[in-house]
Amino acid sequence: MAIPEEKVYPRTNDNQTVYLKNIITNPNIIIGDYTIYNDFVSDPARFETNNVLYQYPINHDRLLIGKFCSIACGAKFIFTSANHTLKSLSTYPFPLFFEEWGLDKREVASAWDNKGDIVIGNDVWIGYEAVVLSGVHIGDGAIIGARAVVTKDVPPYTIVGGVPATEIRKRFDEAAINKLLQVRWWNLPFETINDLLPSIMNGEVKELLRSLHGTQS
Repeated sequence: MAIPEEKVYPRTNDNQTVYLKNIITNPNIIIGDYTIYNDFVSDPARFETNNVLYQYPINHDRLLIGKFCSIACGAKFIFTSANHTLKSLSTYPFPLFFEEWGLDKREVASAWDNKGDIVIGNDVWIGYEAVVLSGVHIGDGAIIGARAVVTKDVPPYTIVGGVPATEIRKRFDEAAINKLLQVRWWNLPFETINDLLPSIMNGEVKELLRSLHGTQS
């Protein structure tokens, strides 16, 4: 069951945490069910303005975030237009100021290098003031440390941190990760997830699989 469209705040009397899906208006930002954003500095409903940067319509690049993600205060997603092209002899964005230099307005996008969409998987935790750069894909179950700068893809269920972000460790062994990626519990019905919560919250992969097998038999 998806969250009701009118429900913005997951907790009573907590206006710092929102269900992102229900406050987004930009069609190039797509958020999965139950993904939350917390902001104790400014209004979390201003996520599009304060946290998604340089996402200009001319590029058609998208921010795709899966279900059950947790995004901490100040996390930023920086898109293509922040990347001054490296093809030029100068880092100055001449095409952006086409009027000043008599350049063709239609070539304005050549001022930057297009890195593509930012894709965040399901059940990803992005820490305080972390930065994710354009073109990066973060796998399901990954954790991004506080103030990390993510410049390249992050595999599923991997913890990364630092500047630039590097792998710290895997959350589980490879066998457990593969089973979790097969189960994809975040796509199960609300009632099933609710029944599986003890196993999910206690980190019991085998018990999760056992319980899930029982519900499907």
